[in-house]
Amino acid sequence: MARKTVVRIIDDLDGTELEEGEGESVRFALDGAEYELDLSESNAADLRAVIAPYIDAGRRTGGRRRTGGHTRQVTTDVDTRAVRAWARANDIAVSSRGRIPQDVIEQYRNAGN
Repeated sequence: MARKTVVRIIDDLDGTELEEGEGESVRFALDGAEYELDLSESNAADLRAVIAPYIDAGRRTGGRRRTGGHTRQVTTDVDTRAVRAWARANDIAVSSRGRIPQDVIEQYRNAGN
């Protein structure tokens, strides 16, 4: 006996069946709860248009935009471990992780490093 599983994507707002490759899943959060809807392209655009004024007036509090799986990497021409060690030895406050302020890097260079 053979089994065949058929997946149908239905627009969660108006109940229309979406053809393969149509529509999208839209994720959003409100009041600490996260939601996901399967919507036609038209309904997804309508949702974005309705909430756009609120997004524009709000401030982002977390998360990052997805960029296709690529992460942005910042490179400098200095050894960040050496800069951090030099800064600590010279009583200059610098975090153990993250970006090193440009003025600290300039001080490091001006010290002949």
